[in-house]
Amino acid sequence: MKHTPFYKFHIENGAKMVPFAGYNMPVEYAGVNEEHLTVRQGVGVFDVSHMGEIWVKGPNAYDFVQKVTSNDISVLEIGQAQYSCFPNGKGGIVDDLLVYYYEQDKYMLVVNASNIDKDWNWLVSQNSEGAELENASDNIAQLAIQGPAATQVLQKLTKCELFDIKYYTFVVAELAGIKNVIISATGYTGSGGFELYVYNQDAEKLWNAVFEAGKQFGIKPIGLAARDTLRLEMGYCLYGNDIDDTTSPIEAGLGWITKFSDENQFIDREVLLKQKEAPIVRRLKGFEMIERGIPRHGYEIADAQGNVIGIVTSGTMSPSLKKGIGMGYINAGHLKSDTEIFIKIRNKNVKAKIVKLPFFQV
Repeated sequence: MKHTPFYKFHIENGAKMVPFAGYNMPVEYAGVNEEHLTVRQGVGVFDVSHMGEIWVKGPNAYDFVQKVTSNDISVLEIGQAQYSCFPNGKGGIVDDLLVYYYEQDKYMLVVNASNIDKDWNWLVSQNSEGAELENASDNIAQLAIQGPAATQVLQKLTKCELFDIKYYTFVVAELAGIKNVIISATGYTGSGGFELYVYNQDAEKLWNAVFEAGKQFGIKPIGLAARDTLRLEMGYCLYGNDIDDTTSPIEAGLGWITKFSDENQFIDREVLLKQKEAPIVRRLKGFEMIERGIPRHGYEIADAQGNVIGIVTSGTMSPSLKKGIGMGYINAGHLKSDTEIFIKIRNKNVKAKIVKLPFFQV
């Protein structure tokens, strides 16, 4: 098992550690509900150093990234980030990712921890453009400082005007006395904040500075379990649960990151365009429980007659809403909001209904 540069802090803070994507990672500290509400109401810190960072550089970087990602990078200006996915050549998804337009002829792709090797091999295999690829994943540490108080905390550590950094944009600036920190107004919680990228040797200095600056705001470390409940309340997809090599971005509700402009001749473009124009077969939809019950990944979804019409991909008890929520692929004919469905929980059909995402309005 690998350790992130923040491992000793997790142990000092009493984290429950679990194996995740080849790393020992903190799943929780004080408990999921408390950590979840800390982020929704104040500020929390996630160690996301296990995520992968791949640089794409050189005169052919643009053509390569445009080809391998579904979104349209022609709209990006330097200093902007974009959510996207890698189509797999068969209508499915290799991974979802963030694309950072770092500087001219240079992009940073931030990918899921469990897919780093898979993504790297895929990119190498598709690199007919001869772009320069660098897997920097083992050299970069990342903290996500999330919540409504995150900007106030970090502003104490930098002269850069953080309140001016718009959502899905970033700057490279000095923070906590560390030069060239990527300060990105992104995150997977829906409660605002920043993701900070530094080299491993600066990780300890960053952690200490962030927690010192956040004392007056009740800052706390947050584990992977609360990261999952936070992203699910927002209806954000999790690779391996809601999307994978067998699901297309169209049926996953990710048509908004699948751009069919003339400039965007990406892998699987024609396959996905046909799917977009074809009659709906199934879609990833959100649902909330009407009757008491917690939906879990893999549970069957049924109609009123007991016919199986889908499967749960993600589910939890929402700490904010105090009710069971989930997402799942559901067959056409059962997709309208307020449609009554049933989740098969321990051989019992428990009533739920289709709802629009996100579940939680920040």
